[in-house]
Amino acid sequence: MKKIHKSKFRWTVFILVIGVIISFFLSLSTGIIAISPAEVVQTILHNGTARQEMVLFDFRLPGIILALLIGAGLAVSGSILQGVTQNELADPGILGINTGAGLAVVLFLFFFQGDLEPTNTSSIFLLPIFAFIGALVAAGFIYLLAWKKGIDPIRLVLVGIGINAAFSAFLVIFQLKMDPQNFRQATVWLSGDIWNTNWMFVLSILPWIITLIPVTISKAKTLDVLTLGDEVAAGLGSKIEKERVTLLFLAVALAGASVAAGGAIAFLGLIVPHITRKIIGPLHQYIIPISTLIGGLLLIIADMIAKNLLQPTQMPVGIIVSILSAPYFIYLLMKTK
Repeated sequence: MKKIHKSKFRWTVFILVIGVIISFFLSLSTGIIAISPAEVVQTILHNGTARQEMVLFDFRLPGIILALLIGAGLAVSGSILQGVTQNELADPGILGINTGAGLAVVLFLFFFQGDLEPTNTSSIFLLPIFAFIGALVAAGFIYLLAWKKGIDPIRLVLVGIGINAAFSAFLVIFQLKMDPQNFRQATVWLSGDIWNTNWMFVLSILPWIITLIPVTISKAKTLDVLTLGDEVAAGLGSKIEKERVTLLFLAVALAGASVAAGGAIAFLGLIVPHITRKIIGPLHQYIIPISTLIGGLLLIIADMIAKNLLQPTQMPVGIIVSILSAPYFIYLLMKTK
């Protein structure tokens, strides 16, 4: 059975990697300026025109890589939260972690730059740090308010929804003080928008994603133990609170870095772990790598739809993700006792 499980995992990874590559090239090919797949390959090999190279390398390629990184970060963050809280409805968006990160980013840009457009390299690299601080504050409030002789899954979600509403209210109050242009930009970004698709943004969140996901994979067995319940985990010698705080720290950091570049994209961290568990089972040593690939793949596809559905207008990718994910969320609510 173990060999069969490993074989299924390898085949799943292989199929998802092929899916990512195909969606990668499709996304490079589509847009206001159409470039055929053959021309994409020629341009990558530096045999395309100067215009094609500018479109692909300066605009589309960094946006696709950002979508891959953001999707992976949010999906793994959701996997951690669902494992730690033993709650299949846990998600950085629903719990208010994304909103906390978004509030911190908007406050940082407005007070330190005067508008919502990062204007220098230092600001771009500081965004994930401030987003992490905002997400950490939100997670701290949730954890403290939900704690009552342990973490009850239902109480956690209810407290998270309350914190989400509170941070959203602060955002609305703050947005009313903005000029119309910044108000519009904040509204679009907070609905989930991969903004400023350039290589500096890629470099600003790349270290967070490629460092924290392997660390999370190394904690896979701990996550498996925590899903058995606190009493069983303690009986197996696990330091429950220490491990839970460490894992929550990882989830918050991944969510914060993702929000800094992609806004408050909801539901992705909710549905991807569910899809992954249906495909590969409950072991986190398989769930986390598969969630990484599925999250990246789904966000690339959603971003491609957002860019092409209402050309020349581009929709926020978060709206597409919500439209695709909301029915599944309702289904989960209906079947949850």
